[in-house]
Amino acid sequence: MIRILKSEQVGRLLARKAARLSEAEETVRPILQAVRTRGDKALLEYARRFDGFAGRSVRVPEAEIERASSSLNPAFRKAVETAAANIRAYAQRQMPREWISQTAPGLRLGQVVRPLDTVAAYIPAGRYPLPSTVIMTVVPAQVAGVPRVCVASPKPVPEIFGTAAMLGIREVFQMGGAQAIAAFAFGTRTVPRADRIVGPGNIYVAAAKKLLAGEVGIDFVAGPTEILIVAAEGDPKHLAADLLAQAEHDADASAVLLTTSKRLAEAVSREVARQLQTLPTATVAAKSIARNSAIILVRSLDDAIDIANRLAPEHLSIPDEKLLAKVRHAGSVFIGPFSPEAAGDYASGPNHVLPTSGVARQRGGLAVTDYLKVISVQQLSQAALSRLRPAITTLARAEGLEAHARSVEVRLNGR
Repeated sequence: MIRILKSEQVGRLLARKAARLSEAEETVRPILQAVRTRGDKALLEYARRFDGFAGRSVRVPEAEIERASSSLNPAFRKAVETAAANIRAYAQRQMPREWISQTAPGLRLGQVVRPLDTVAAYIPAGRYPLPSTVIMTVVPAQVAGVPRVCVASPKPVPEIFGTAAMLGIREVFQMGGAQAIAAFAFGTRTVPRADRIVGPGNIYVAAAKKLLAGEVGIDFVAGPTEILIVAAEGDPKHLAADLLAQAEHDADASAVLLTTSKRLAEAVSREVARQLQTLPTATVAAKSIARNSAIILVRSLDDAIDIANRLAPEHLSIPDEKLLAKVRHAGSVFIGPFSPEAAGDYASGPNHVLPTSGVARQRGGLAVTDYLKVISVQQLSQAALSRLRPAITTLARAEGLEAHARSVEVRLNGR
């Protein structure tokens, strides 16, 4: 049974669960070091120990990738095509523009946009293999123009390998966990070194990404998935289904409904219990509902949005676009009764790789800009440099950087 709480009790529920990252970090440190120093040999040892890998190389032969693609049924292929088209269109709208213009006489400024050289997409294949994450991580990289996109997944799941093939990816690696992150961070004879690693994973993947951030670019360190739903009214069946759709991900997942209506709260609670009885993933979902989820009674929708901004949830569902202006922190926002989270998870267009555990206070979800560099450009004429000379030299000398000042003056002395 899902709990019904008063808003005063929200603090303890929304307090961040310790992600056990420190313990996981200690576990993965020796793995990272082993792959750094012993490369493919260590990578294969861990792949065999943790994932039951029996091959001689973690690189998946192209023939195997093509066989996986050929095995996909027509309905699945159509679903991939539909999702990929929408995700591609959305990513194209996110692309920053290049520009160069004269902002003052003799002063031309601008920016150019360049893709990263190599990107690695990590695709989970544990309890629920996620071919949708292949689309979410690969398509924006292709829109950005990344010339080398690699995919890694710990198990030979035909839908994952086949989706990669459908998207034109030929560098697929059967490897997972911290060892996969290390391989892409350092590079081995088999695995290319990546500029950035993207995609969700378990706590060991998260710990490896955290420890290697700086040596390799990452998207963010993800924790347990979460949704916050705000509703004053609505169909209890729909709301219960949305809560369970989140809860079935993982026993640590969090699904919370904020409502002003006690009647609705009780109806949704009954409906959650009813739907759990026939849900194939009930074993997982029930644990999430019992441990980390609740229905919270609030005084007003404004109070609900205040709580949402405190939580900065990965997924935020609101009943009306009028509330959107008050939303400050969320990974992705879903508006209205026909915008379930599942639409965003699979096919509507925005990315489903989203910040969790309050990281949405600092950034949104994975975007085409994660695969790009925006490089500033400047060109000054002699006259423009002369006009800026007092500001440049004064600031340089205030900082004790005499050579900076002289680098301007040597060009202008006598003028």
